[in-house]
Amino acid sequence: MSAVAADEILLHGHRVRFHRAGEGPLLVLLHGIASTADTWAPVVDALAARHTVIAPDLLGHGASAKPRGDYSLGAYASGVRDLVAALGFERGTVVGHSLGGGIAMQFAYQFPERIERLVLISSGGLGREVHAILRAATLPGSELVLALLGGAWLRATGGAVGGALARLGLRTGEDLAGVASGIGSLADAGARSAFVHTARAAIDAGGQRVSATDRLYLAAELPTLIVWGERDPIIPVEHGRAAHAAIPGSRLDVFAGAGHFPHREHPARFVAVIEDFLATTEPAAMPESRWRELLRAAR
Repeated sequence: MSAVAADEILLHGHRVRFHRAGEGPLLVLLHGIASTADTWAPVVDALAARHTVIAPDLLGHGASAKPRGDYSLGAYASGVRDLVAALGFERGTVVGHSLGGGIAMQFAYQFPERIERLVLISSGGLGREVHAILRAATLPGSELVLALLGGAWLRATGGAVGGALARLGLRTGEDLAGVASGIGSLADAGARSAFVHTARAAIDAGGQRVSATDRLYLAAELPTLIVWGERDPIIPVEHGRAAHAAIPGSRLDVFAGAGHFPHREHPARFVAVIEDFLATTEPAAMPESRWRELLRAAR
């Protein structure tokens, strides 16, 4: 990430690496499974012009620790809360891509007093369907297969990698690069274990098994933006459209021709959409009393 400071902090005895840039209202950027904070490189400088941007490597990913432990969405959300608090922030806008979207929704659910806005990008947790490559990671023995696959991936030529991913329905460009990079990272045993535990916490052989759809009504008073690639091969755009219909007042922006990484395929457009959303919405303020009212009204 250019012009962005990389730092680290110990939380509960585990190293958490994060990028920090800019000044102003807080933006927390959460990456997807088998990815890192570097996924935000094309957009972080522009976002940091008006905001403080914090982008961590989630536990089990990148240069952060990879302990044996809890890799559920709830644990990740608590870890984000602890990081934000340890860095001296009380509230902010949370932006999540793929797995990070599921974590962002869980953060909003667990800590509604700490979130001002929610941005979901090609988000998990909004429907059953997900690409077969992630479903396969949950099968018995997947650790051994991934160990072999990760090493072979690093030794393969670019053409071999591209051909293998094309047969899985992934296009050249950011979809291919993102998935190839993720698979390559699984040659590391710690990353591989964290990947499998993270996948199994949210996915089974039939698809995504953790869903936020029964709680989306709680976001009615939380400014919410949903961004999706029209040709996303990992999580279908229909999930984004259904979430938009279920969240009163939410915004949906579908990037024509884009895949699973719209923030990387169209960074200028992505920044413009985010900046417009931030400029034209008021940050939520959810007191405990109002949270209770929403829960009771849904009975």
